[in-house]
Amino acid sequence: MSVLKHIASKNSNYGDAIEYLMFQHNEITGKPILDEQGRMQLRTEYYIDGINCDPMSFDLECEKVNALYHKNKNYDEIKSHHYIISFDPKDSTENGLTGEKAQALGLEYARKNFPGHQALVVTHTDGHNESGNIHVHIVINIIRKNDVPKEEFMERGCDAKAGYKHHMTKQLLKYLQKSLMEMCDKEGLHQVDLLSPAPQKITQKEYWANRRGQENLNQTNEEIRKDGLTPATEVFQTQKQYIRDAIDDSLSKSDSLETFKSLLFENHQITMHESRGRFSYNHPDRQKPITSRSLGSHYSKEYILSNLGAEKTKEVVHDYCKDPIQILYIKSELRLVVDLQTCVKAQQSQAYAEKVKITNLQQMARTIIYVEEHQYDTKELLQEDLQSVSDKCTMLHQQRQTLQTELTNLNKQIHYTGVYFANKSTFIEMLKSGNKAAFRQNHLKEISAYEEAREYLKSLYSDSKIPDMKKLKYEKALLSNELVSLKQELAAARNLQKELQTVHGNVTAILSSDTILKSKQQEAEL
Repeated sequence: MSVLKHIASKNSNYGDAIEYLMFQHNEITGKPILDEQGRMQLRTEYYIDGINCDPMSFDLECEKVNALYHKNKNYDEIKSHHYIISFDPKDSTENGLTGEKAQALGLEYARKNFPGHQALVVTHTDGHNESGNIHVHIVINIIRKNDVPKEEFMERGCDAKAGYKHHMTKQLLKYLQKSLMEMCDKEGLHQVDLLSPAPQKITQKEYWANRRGQENLNQTNEEIRKDGLTPATEVFQTQKQYIRDAIDDSLSKSDSLETFKSLLFENHQITMHESRGRFSYNHPDRQKPITSRSLGSHYSKEYILSNLGAEKTKEVVHDYCKDPIQILYIKSELRLVVDLQTCVKAQQSQAYAEKVKITNLQQMARTIIYVEEHQYDTKELLQEDLQSVSDKCTMLHQQRQTLQTELTNLNKQIHYTGVYFANKSTFIEMLKSGNKAAFRQNHLKEISAYEEAREYLKSLYSDSKIPDMKKLKYEKALLSNELVSLKQELAAARNLQKELQTVHGNVTAILSSDTILKSKQQEAEL
């Protein structure tokens, strides 16, 4: 998946950006890596271009524009904006993404979304922690150099005029994320929905805090081992991650909000508060609470309540006689009726048993409304629909697995096709070389990759021509779209299956209780 990061910089020395992007730096400390002579070392592979400036004089030209418009004179002003587009590591192997192609995409993205600005566009083919993901850095001077036509994403009239600052807002960030998603979809690259809230919201600050903390912990543990002792822990956790893990652990064991709060405090010493409809959590080593918004969408009030057992906060009870339209919204509120004879908690607590009885009556009423709405005259009709939906779920699941296998094989084929064409010229050079053995030894990696890809493609296309990359990517796009549609259809079928299972269970409970009641009445009459 491709992600977009944004960093606002108040550093008035624009040369630091060029230095960082061209030379090797320590990821933890941010300091340059020096050779034996104390000189900075160039990065192994990078691509650099400038927009509305020469990349090697980016710093001087930015300072010249600032002086022309008498801007960026104060220390606390933002001087530049740094955007980072990180591509999925699988794009380089499955979709033929190279440093040159990523640089071209970065230039296209910068020209489209930052028109009129001086921009430094640099692509690195290495990733954080040697992950190998290709990523593009776009550094723009906050002052626009040239007048440009007003675009739809520009919120103010002055956003298109020279001498005015780049105006960063939430709306613009959403537009930039959408633009990146469209670009990746167009190029057939891996992509996720950047506009949806992240399940775990890990900021740049937290990421680097975790990296530094882990490195310090490793050094400390090494010293402990030298003394013949065993370290207490091998994994460093930020306070936010500690809270996330604690919430995940407590939520999996809770069937009510009170139980959830109790487990958080008893097992992890974390207290939970609610303010203005949102949850916040107090870490045992800090005074200020951490909000659920800063942790991610899976730690919000709505998510936690929806993943608890039976108990929730105040439930809205509708008067369906006064407002019949509310019947349309009861489907998602259907719950299984609780059997009081097998509920241990209900047998131990009379108050809880009374509460369960009231809840059962509500669920029975909703079930009856549902049955009348869908005209289930007999229990057999309900069972037939449930069986039909279950069979459909099984069929769709099998179709999804088949499509997933086809897509996996196609991705493998795309990978080998890309490797084949990327290294074919090197193999041809070897054939033309006077000393083939020496040439092979010097280019062993490329030639071996070419021969492996050639053998794989021969097994698929022994008597036919190898299709080009465009055709394969078109087939992949069709398969991907079909798979997405199938997943949506399967999700809808599973929701309906779960709904009918709940209704069927409640109908069975209602009919059983009705039979028992009639038998007791007959006994009383006798």
